[in-house]
Amino acid sequence: MNEKEVAEIRRRFRQETSNITHIRGCFVNDQREIVSQFDQSLLSMSQEESERFLSIIKRTLSGTLEKNLIDISFETQQVVDGAEHQLLMKLKNSSLKDEDAVQTFFQNVIQVISIEGNYLILLTHDIYDVPYRSKDSNQQDDASSDVFSYILCSICPIKPTKPALGYYVVENEFHNCKEDWLVSAPEIGFMFPSFDDRCANIYNALYYTRDIKESHAEFVDAVFKTDIPMPAAQQKEIFQSMLENALEDECNYEVVQSVNDQLCGMIEEHKANKETDPLVISKGTVKSVLQSCGVSDSNVATFDINYDTEFGTDAKLSPRNIVDTRKIEVRTPDVTINVSQGHSDLIETRIINGTKYILIRVNEGIEVNGVNIHIS
Repeated sequence: MNEKEVAEIRRRFRQETSNITHIRGCFVNDQREIVSQFDQSLLSMSQEESERFLSIIKRTLSGTLEKNLIDISFETQQVVDGAEHQLLMKLKNSSLKDEDAVQTFFQNVIQVISIEGNYLILLTHDIYDVPYRSKDSNQQDDASSDVFSYILCSICPIKPTKPALGYYVVENEFHNCKEDWLVSAPEIGFMFPSFDDRCANIYNALYYTRDIKESHAEFVDAVFKTDIPMPAAQQKEIFQSMLENALEDECNYEVVQSVNDQLCGMIEEHKANKETDPLVISKGTVKSVLQSCGVSDSNVATFDINYDTEFGTDAKLSPRNIVDTRKIEVRTPDVTINVSQGHSDLIETRIINGTKYILIRVNEGIEVNGVNIHIS
């Protein structure tokens, strides 16, 4: 799925546009025991309650593609006779009314989930009459080109509130508020099938993880029986380590700055061209960037080998996962300097009288603890 398709589905989660008739829920405690279940109709809720439910569910489609939102692909054989895929199809085709399928899914999740404490499993089903969109991108809401039926799963931690002093209007007095339990934003979840080219693709699902450092591989294996790409934070850490080890003495500020700037430039160009598919780069792209920075052939060859070892020969990476598009951070044991993206040329490194220095070029507007100072 691309950003436009994700945004189109996210707009479904409003009272005036959603066709969600009911929500299945399973409240699980920290002992992996089911405390309660519910099948609650949105139509029977107050407007405030239904809006809160929709707001929580909507968060399962939030974040950045390739970081928080990851495409999961099924092999053809899985679609033909895979138990995991058949279960997802039963949930979808029955609009979550197949009780055996729902209970099997709950148990599959409970057995493998690694979330600490209490949590809530939410399942929703929606039917979307996809508006027709002409070649010039004009949308005709009264002309449906397809019907997209899908399920959305959200795993939400349930956390206790903190003790507090509250005002009771009727008594006109302040009293202690009792501790209660609140449903937090989803930690993980997914949509099945995916909404590719604005229609259902049962060969794919869209997986969500709130924390880019944690992929919850055990959950993915239980639900989809497939591997999941390396977490975005881990990709960045490994890429940085590869640069450091492969470039050796050539790993200086200028080279790292240039690699960062070129990859960020690709991201900006992709955004400016309004490309719909997520941007990915190959090993060859990164090697070309290193060569343009003046890195020696021997060190580029070392990077080539390390890339194959860590990511795989044909692996493609999202540049958003390996560079920070907002800033460059220069860190020493005692000082950290953050430079806005596009201004990395204000920093340079130099050795003066045998001592290493980081130099920052400035013109005006220098503050120290909020006090404007002068350099003379």
